Amino acid sequence: MVAQYRSRFPLIALAGLALLAALWAGLVRLGWGWPPLLRTLPAVHGPLMVAGALGTLIGLERAVALGRRWTYAAPLLTGLGALALIAGLPGLVGPVLITLGSLGVVAIFVVIVRRQPALFTATMGLGTLAWLAGNGLWLAGWPISGVVSWWVGFLVLTIAGERLELGRILRLSRGEQVSFALVIAIFLLGLIFSALAFDMGVRLSGIALVALALWLLRHDIARRTVRQAGLTRFIAISLLSGYIWLGLSGLLWLFLGGVTAGPRYDAMLHTVFLGFVMSMIFGHMPIILPAVSGLALAFEPAFYGHLALLHASLLLRVVGDLAGSVPARQWGGLLNVVALLLFLANTARAARRSRAQQLGKAVQ
Repeated sequence: MVAQYRSRFPLIALAGLALLAALWAGLVRLGWGWPPLLRTLPAVHGPLMVAGALGTLIGLERAVALGRRWTYAAPLLTGLGALALIAGLPGLVGPVLITLGSLGVVAIFVVIVRRQPALFTATMGLGTLAWLAGNGLWLAGWPISGVVSWWVGFLVLTIAGERLELGRILRLSRGEQVSFALVIAIFLLGLIFSALAFDMGVRLSGIALVALALWLLRHDIARRTVRQAGLTRFIAISLLSGYIWLGLSGLLWLFLGGVTAGPRYDAMLHTVFLGFVMSMIFGHMPIILPAVSGLALAFEPAFYGHLALLHASLLLRVVGDLAGSVPARQWGGLLNVVALLLFLANTARAARRSRAQQLGKAVQ
């Protein structure tokens, strides 16, 4: 069992390397004037974050859940694709590897949906298809601004499906499930329209993001668990605050439409990628890490530090974006990175303390 866990660490390391490279590239793009390390690194900030870091971790999580050896090829391909992007390999080496990896995740979900046909598995499966479609457009030469909404769809649908799965505890009515499916359908319709009429598609997707945020705020079990203590309360606060950022992102998509560059584009993307997605990761990491790596992760009050810093710094960044304040945008972005690094440090410290406690009990 220990060897099984250890075999996953190279994949986790690839995801971590992609995350660190993406953070550095993001700061360079914000204009801090730091050396880009490689000339091509700033241009692949988005792919490194979405595919290299998050895609690899999600693929690994699904491979662990399914328990078949072939499934580990998916996170391996996306991790190697991220490494190719970091190294600045010429041609389409990185995009091809990442696209093949996303195809592998789609194959994983084909098996999952066949085993357990349900609305939540179908939602997550549609998320992987959105990722594959976005990667295909990327390979076809589309600019990042034209495919990033598909990558947003991958992460949003994956998380929404996971939350719907946990919502089974509340025994959602048929009407509540139908309303959820309708919101997902509108979002997917927006993605399709974005390939044909970009501005209209983005605005339609924005409507769906607002509706999804309201649905989650209304029906997620976090509304009840936030009254509890310890880790349960921390997870609930992470989720609920993330839903607020998702709704704000949807409003920006709706009112700003087909923006493809500049500060407003920055606000549209990072409210969902940082405000929503990272809040979900902060909340779920104490559950995900033990399942994937075998490392226990006890809750510590210090977790609230990186969560609060993420939200405060993102608010500063978005205000800077919308008000045209370059210093606010840059400092907000820098503090975003500090929040993520603090998250990694707090997680490592909690895992180390949990392991020390386990060893102490074993000795006794």
